[in-house]
Amino acid sequence: MRQLTPIESPLPGEAEKRRGLRKMKLVALSFLLGATAVFLAMTIWQAAGAPGWTGYVKAAAEAGMVGALADWFAVTALFRHPLGIRIPHTAIIPTRKDALGNSLGEFVGINFLSEQVVRERLRRVDVARRLGGWLAQPAHAERVTAELATVVRGAVAVLRDEDVQAVLEQAVVRRVVAVPWGPPLGRVLAGVFADGAHHKLVDLVCDRAYEWVKANHQTVLRVVSDRAPSWSPKFVDSMVADKVYGEVLSFAWVVKTDPNHPMRLAVDKFLVEFADDLQHDETTMQRAEAIKQQVLDHPEVQNVIGSAWSTAKRLLLDAAEDPSSELRTRVREGLVSLGNRVTGDDALREKVDNWVEGAAAYVVINYRDEITTLITDTVQRWDAEETSRKIELQVGRDLQFIRINGTVVGALAGLLIYTVAQLIV
Repeated sequence: MRQLTPIESPLPGEAEKRRGLRKMKLVALSFLLGATAVFLAMTIWQAAGAPGWTGYVKAAAEAGMVGALADWFAVTALFRHPLGIRIPHTAIIPTRKDALGNSLGEFVGINFLSEQVVRERLRRVDVARRLGGWLAQPAHAERVTAELATVVRGAVAVLRDEDVQAVLEQAVVRRVVAVPWGPPLGRVLAGVFADGAHHKLVDLVCDRAYEWVKANHQTVLRVVSDRAPSWSPKFVDSMVADKVYGEVLSFAWVVKTDPNHPMRLAVDKFLVEFADDLQHDETTMQRAEAIKQQVLDHPEVQNVIGSAWSTAKRLLLDAAEDPSSELRTRVREGLVSLGNRVTGDDALREKVDNWVEGAAAYVVINYRDEITTLITDTVQRWDAEETSRKIELQVGRDLQFIRINGTVVGALAGLLIYTVAQLIV
């Protein structure tokens, strides 16, 4: 079965328009038949000795017939050959469809798709104010949010997981691998150490070290005893262990409580030198790169990288599906806020209008030919006879008034000419 093209597809209300066209054709035909009947009657009457006024009626009827036939020919010649006779310059729409399409495209391009026309129209419409007022209403913002969520779901569904994963690995992982970690990490650490932000971490380490020593008296005693010579008496080992424990505990306490303790200063010096080595020492930088590679090659890290898109996809779909999700709530609130700002801020509204006008002007200037080509190409694909029939169905009813007016005007013109002729004679 042949598939119908758009021009061949039934249009809404086509049957009603077809009935209206047939009705108007009958009305126009009735005017022609009426004029013909009057002409024949007056002719027969005159042959039988009719009064003189019948000449006026006959002249009017005769001119009405001519006008009706002439306008019938003109209207019919637009859509087909009159009476099937291939008279030159008839069936204009079927035979010159492509030329008419080109003219229509050129007309639209010049009169509707010019930069000045588009800018003036958009300026009168006041797009920014209307758009801002529309978005400021929560119901409209929710509608836009729902449409955006639908777009997101569609886009995510279309994307293949392996393709996205490949892009992530290409764009993220490989860039991480390509960039050396040492210098930037060293600069970050140098800034942290210079600001003293690491002191809280050192305080925490010192506090935990002191607490550990304080809570592990027996562990310290056991370590010292295990290290003592086998020939040493036990009570001597206990005394030495207690002494060592006391010194360790005292040392931990002093380090904990004294911010300027040499141990702390040594740690600061070590950290500053380490940050500098990360930036300038080749050996340290190579070690940092080796550690980076070990981290990236670790199975757990690979699992995280491999499941990153799956996790993000699931979270995104869940957020898009749930109207009360944080994502949709923030988008909705952001749209309402944007609408209020555009409505109340004259400067922002002017910027938006300029953006819209600029974008529309850019499209018109650079793609006007493509837009008009859409018209011409579409018309060229239409079937000539079907196009003619469709156009006649749309405007043919109004064109029948041309036939009716031709009959009436012709009759009046014929009456006027006959009257003037009688007066001259």
